[in-house]
Amino acid sequence: MLTLKKSSLSLRLWSRLVQWLSVRTYGQYCGLARALDLVGDRWTLLIVRELLIRQPCRYTDLAYGLPGIATNLLADRLRQLEENGIITREAAPPPIATTVFRLTARGESLRAVVEALGQWGRPMVGQALGDAEFRSHWLVLPLGRYLVDHTPDAPPVTIEVRTGDQPLLIETANGRIHIRPGTASDPDATIGGPPPLVVGLLGGEIDLATALADGLEFEGDREALRRVQPAALAGV
Repeated sequence: MLTLKKSSLSLRLWSRLVQWLSVRTYGQYCGLARALDLVGDRWTLLIVRELLIRQPCRYTDLAYGLPGIATNLLADRLRQLEENGIITREAAPPPIATTVFRLTARGESLRAVVEALGQWGRPMVGQALGDAEFRSHWLVLPLGRYLVDHTPDAPPVTIEVRTGDQPLLIETANGRIHIRPGTASDPDATIGGPPPLVVGLLGGEIDLATALADGLEFEGDREALRRVQPAALAGV
């Protein structure tokens, strides 16, 4: 009888645990709590980050941009985001010919949230990479906040940034800054070095002379760099 009671208790506890894990809600009449019900799980906002930068993305693209995520967990998070109307999947035409994911309008509205959290977390990143993973395309969102075209009426310029796993391009056009993975055949300037040094220069934390003394590589037109640097360093 005692064994049956213990088994019955264990079954009830297990049932409650499964129910709690499946619901995943704070149960609060609060916009923040409801938002966290949908995007507060680990990895979820990082999936949104990947799509904000590179959509549409294949499953393999997402996995590459999320080092450390288990395959089954990524599939689970994508399913949840799709069920909640944050992402959609579609069949890409040849030559891709596979399923790709992109944000819905509702998902796109998370841009300000992701950018604000990135800005809030910037002081916690530190000056050394250590054992942390890094993908160069992660710089697209923060650099989009730091950089500005100070001479929008001047001819466009292109700066190639060489850090991490692949180069990035910073391009000016119509008074705006565009940042994307890629290379240029004849950039106006090239910047190379470890991510903390590159981010420090482009984020306005150090000037070019300091960065060069610390090992940054720079070639080309310094005016092109000054044109897009934060205002505090544009005149340095």
